Order: sequence, then structure tokens, then C-alpha cells
Amino acid sequence: MSHHYIKRILVTGGAGFMGSAFVRYLLQKDIEKVVTLDLLTYAGNLENIKEVLKDPRHHFVHGDICNGPLIEELLRTHQIEAIVHFAAESHVDRSIADPKLFYRTNVEGTLSLLEVVRRFPEVHFHHISTDEVYGSLEKGEFSETSPYRPNSPYAASKAAADHFVRAYAHTYGLSITLSHSSNNFGPCQYREKFIPKMISHCLAKQPLPVYGKGINVRDWLFVEDHAEGVWLILQKGKRGENYNIGGKSQWRNIDLLHLLIEKVAQKQGENPKTYQELITFIEDRPGHDLRYALSTKKLETELGWNPKHLFEEGIDKTVEWYARK
Repeated sequence: MSHHYIKRILVTGGAGFMGSAFVRYLLQKDIEKVVTLDLLTYAGNLENIKEVLKDPRHHFVHGDICNGPLIEELLRTHQIEAIVHFAAESHVDRSIADPKLFYRTNVEGTLSLLEVVRRFPEVHFHHISTDEVYGSLEKGEFSETSPYRPNSPYAASKAAADHFVRAYAHTYGLSITLSHSSNNFGPCQYREKFIPKMISHCLAKQPLPVYGKGINVRDWLFVEDHAEGVWLILQKGKRGENYNIGGKSQWRNIDLLHLLIEKVAQKQGENPKTYQELITFIEDRPGHDLRYALSTKKLETELGWNPKHLFEEGIDKTVEWYARK
């Protein structure tokens, strides 16, 4: 197993939910420099990284991944050895309403970064992708060699970005790795996503909207386990390869909602029925993928990764965090 001693990292989207978890994780390591670049759109929030803003090894930059000269300046000034690219539009519903925005951020933004890396071929590029590029499946699990079948504008934009990363590596000899993760959850997640939305609505006694019959299945991964997986790939992953990072916790939306209700009721000292009455089934999302599931065999056997958090322990931490907000 090769080892890459990467000590100086630029994290795009580092004030977002997954990016900030990665930034906080990095700064617990023996690292020399972490530069966080974030445009601070609706989903990026400096609160997410406030505990590291004073760390002398950390440098925050408010900026756009499409700004090539800025990226180039950051690579030079901070002698960056790797870019970890989290910055993305990621909410499927928003992608259905505004596909062009997803194209700009996810495709043009990635392309813009790759263009800069072409001039700095010593810089490694790690691209954060999603299980959604593989489409939907009825049984079994997606592996790293599953064909791409994106079904939403969001998934299509991420698939296009993945293809550009691979093509640039092949054509221009860049050093790259990719990771596909399943649905992340945990503290600091923007409230439009399923778990924080349901927790917040329970706490505020607002309706709990569930698409269709709530039978869509998702594999859930605690965000800190995702951060660790990305770190391992960065340090030990084989260049040019892609790795799946899954949580091994598949839940139907409706079953997960009942678990969240139980947890919130327990926390608030309420009867779960109070919240169950708020469940409202709404018209299904267009083209809603039925089920995602990832095989993490490659990451486990090659790099020794395993999720450290039990699903319910992650849920407890998450409920606790939103209850405090």
C-alpha cells in the first residue's frame, strides 16, 4: 500500500456540511496547513468551522471555485499539495427547479479547478462524488465498477464532473482519486435535507412531509466517518482509483422518520404520538430513485476503513445538536 504524506490541503466548500466536518477532522491530525475556500451561499456557514477559525494552521478564504486566478494564487501562496473538492450544489429538489445552477457549480466549477491543476501537476485532486451517479437499484449494492445511470439533474451534474476528473487524469496525466458516498447525516447539516428537516419540524411541531409512501430506501453514513474515509483515500488510496464510502445502514424513509420521532420524543419528554400525527404524505418527487446502496468492500480491504459510529449513536448526536440550536 502506497503512502502519500499530504500535509497542505485546500478544501473547497469547507464551510458546508460535509466539507466542514472534513476540515475539523483534518485539524485533529498532524497537518501543516488547511485552506478552506467557500462562497458561503445558503448552505455554507462560518459557524460550521468557528472552532478552527483561530487555529494558526487554518486559513479561510471567501471565494468561488470558478475563479481560476484565485485558486492559482492559493496553490502558490500556501504550497498546497492536494485539493479536496467538496463544493457543490447537492439538493435534488433544487436541481429539479434550477438545473442550470447545478451545471455551473458542479460541472463548470470542477472544470475550472481541473484547468488550474493542469498547471500544477504536482497537486493531487480528490473529487467528492455521490452514490446517485449510479442511479437506482432494486436489490444488491453498487460497486466502483457499476455503470453510471444518473436520474436527476443533480446526479447528472455530478456524473459529468466525475467524467471530467477522470478524463483530465487520463489526458493530462493528473493525479486524482474519487469517492462516492451515500447520504451523509450529522451536526451542521442544512435543514432542507431529510434528517435535519424532520428533526427541526418535530421540535417546532410542524408537519412532517414525506414523499410518496415513504418507501424510498437510502444508505446513511455519519459525516465524521465520511471524513475519515476521504482522509484515508488521500493518504493511502491508489491514484486514479475511485472508492465507495457507505454507511451500511439502509432505511426506508418512513421507518427512519419513526426512529427520529422516537428519539425527539424521548429527548423532549413527549409522547411519540404527538409527532406521528404530524406525518403528511405528499406527491412524490419527479423521477424519485427508489433505492441506493453502496458496497464498501474496496475501501475496507484496500485501506482498512470501517464506519466507527453505530447508526443510532450518530442519530443521537444529531438530534442532540439540533435540539441545542
